[in-house]
Amino acid sequence: MKKRFFKLIGLCALFTLIMFTLAAEAAPKTVTLKLWHLWAADTEANKIPMQKVVAAFEKSHPNIKIEVDAVENQTYKTKIKTAIAANEAPDIFFSWGAGFAQPFVDSKKVLALDPYLKDGTKNRILGGTLANYTYNKKIYGLPLYMWAGVFYVNKELFAKNNIKIPTTYKEMMEAAKAFRAKGITPISVGEKDRWCGMFFQNIFALRTGGAKLCVDALSKKASFDQPAFVQSAQLLSDLVKAKAFNDGCLGLTHDEAQAVFLNGQVPMYYQGSWEAGTFEREGSPVQGKIVAMRFPAVEGGKGTQDEFLGGAIDTFMVSANTKYPRQAATAVKYICENMSREAYLAGGNLPTWKVNVDKSKINPLLAQVAELTKSAKGYVLAWDTFLVGSEADAHLNLVQEIFAGMTTPEQFAKGMQKLNQK
Repeated sequence: MKKRFFKLIGLCALFTLIMFTLAAEAAPKTVTLKLWHLWAADTEANKIPMQKVVAAFEKSHPNIKIEVDAVENQTYKTKIKTAIAANEAPDIFFSWGAGFAQPFVDSKKVLALDPYLKDGTKNRILGGTLANYTYNKKIYGLPLYMWAGVFYVNKELFAKNNIKIPTTYKEMMEAAKAFRAKGITPISVGEKDRWCGMFFQNIFALRTGGAKLCVDALSKKASFDQPAFVQSAQLLSDLVKAKAFNDGCLGLTHDEAQAVFLNGQVPMYYQGSWEAGTFEREGSPVQGKIVAMRFPAVEGGKGTQDEFLGGAIDTFMVSANTKYPRQAATAVKYICENMSREAYLAGGNLPTWKVNVDKSKINPLLAQVAELTKSAKGYVLAWDTFLVGSEADAHLNLVQEIFAGMTTPEQFAKGMQKLNQK
């Protein structure tokens, strides 16, 4: 009798152990994904939306944890390129599509997302916005949002100094000289980071040559060594010589140049639509004082003011070396879709997903940008993201030489054309 009893106890214990083991094996495994992005500064309009989206993702996916690391833009570009080259990229990383990410894709360092997009994800994305993340008919990233270059104007400074807000290049030059005469820096730019000053040459080329010519030249289908591109460099050079930009702008970062405008010390600033949330947020020194405008027209130019620098280029990608491709792809889909909505509401950028929002809650300055871009006839990506690898770096250096007075407009155009002859 005792033997039967102990045998029964033993069987029960074994059964309990087996069930416990099976339950443990069936329980979802918690994984941690490393994610890198570039919204590090408190002034970044996308910083809080990103924190909100990551927190919401972790709540709805309790078995996936996101470990975030963020550094500012210029540092980030170097960091991600170095990490990918060394096979040390995080599971998920922010990137720009088109030419910036092409070397990553070509070297097979990025995971194609197509197998994870058969759940209707693509139906929720606005048409045409996947183009810059598609290589050899495979999708490697999803759009976060669309940006547009915006001419930000401090209307209070213009009114106080009785100076006309410019809508043409001639008026822009006149305004710059008028502000300089009053001891006020006309335009803020952080050329230490190079890409900020590049925006000016790029938009001037869009005004002088038009979107089609710019895209053709960037695609090596047309020459850079022609009048439109020489003129784009000349217009920028003339502004530099007129002291339109900050003294010492070659030593200023983007964040430092932004701070000067944010504090209401400078009347003009040309940057991406993502700045709208920073300028119009609660407590901003310039809240209610900034107007979003199209960049001034260039008299005689072939481009129009309805052509914008910008497009859908920002994305998150998944490392090909991740141990958790399914979970990482799930996170990218969630983050990109929800950031498109949250960034829109916060004034970070324009949505690329079919999001439902209360338009009365949209940042009012970004709402101005949305109104400006309704009539857009074309977008051209910032040239450092259109071009690939060393070509982008060479372009940035050529523009920086204009700011430093080390090159002529003709030399700039010839230098750009050399890139097309490689």
